[in-house]
Amino acid sequence: MTSTLRRLFGGFLLCLPFAAMAQFPNGPVRLNVGFPPGTGPDIVARTLSQHMGPLLGESVVVENKVGAGGQIAAQTVARSPADGQTLLLGEVGSISISPATYRNLNYDPPRDFAPISEVVRADFVLVVPADSPYQDLGAFIDGARKASDRLNFATFGAGTPGHFGAELFAREAGMKIEAIHYRSTGDAVSGLVSGAVQAAFVTTALAVPQVQGGKLRALAITGAQRSPALAAVPTFAERGLPAINFGAWFALFAPAGTPDVVLNRLQRDSAQALRQPAAVRSLGEAGFVVVGSDRQALQTLLASESRRWSDVVKATGFRAD
Repeated sequence: MTSTLRRLFGGFLLCLPFAAMAQFPNGPVRLNVGFPPGTGPDIVARTLSQHMGPLLGESVVVENKVGAGGQIAAQTVARSPADGQTLLLGEVGSISISPATYRNLNYDPPRDFAPISEVVRADFVLVVPADSPYQDLGAFIDGARKASDRLNFATFGAGTPGHFGAELFAREAGMKIEAIHYRSTGDAVSGLVSGAVQAAFVTTALAVPQVQGGKLRALAITGAQRSPALAAVPTFAERGLPAINFGAWFALFAPAGTPDVVLNRLQRDSAQALRQPAAVRSLGEAGFVVVGSDRQALQTLLASESRRWSDVVKATGFRAD
């Protein structure tokens, strides 16, 4: 290659990022979420889309690809063009737990996704039916240890944080449980309220209205601090179980190979959108804590969470396929 050609080729390469920025966004951006309208993840996605669209100069359209604990939405984005026009609101289950749970997962998070930003996080709350005999965490654990049979724990699906969080809790507390996997959040909550199951881990976003409405009783929260919306509910650490500190996080991803200049734009605009007072208020009322991290911070979180949940899954011996 002659020196003239080298200069021309080098100039072409330097122009690629600027060309990508000039062309992005090229029409509406599609934000895929793996859960139904009205659920916590959907609230996060719609709040983000509402405030991010004006910053991008294009609408952000939420698409609910429901099923398989978020895996269908993840598969959709993994197979999409790497141009930043199709995004995923991923969460701990489909990104960090499923790879350790499913042998034949149709996507590989480290290979198929480019991390953009951790959007929000939420703690989990141990809840029981309102008429449960267990008034506090100590009584619950004592009753479970003395029970002749396993306590039934509702989950929103096998391999979800609520499932393995319950398994982790049982191991740390020295008790035996039976996971009852429901097909949907609504079915699981109905099972709890009716007393068909004895307990569950649900996010603060879901727990707050049920507890305040007198349908469920909250015994403990997984966060490092108490939730302002459930100020009377102690943390597990306060009750001597600091290992029960898992949570739900939701993060923004693009297909692997998306240009850095596009990823940086998405990170900047999503974080700015989340700082809008209306977004902070809306998400806070729904039980979420706004994060808006940079790309490297999300990458560090993903590595840590992958190790953490892989260890939990291995300890239970559970495999979904």
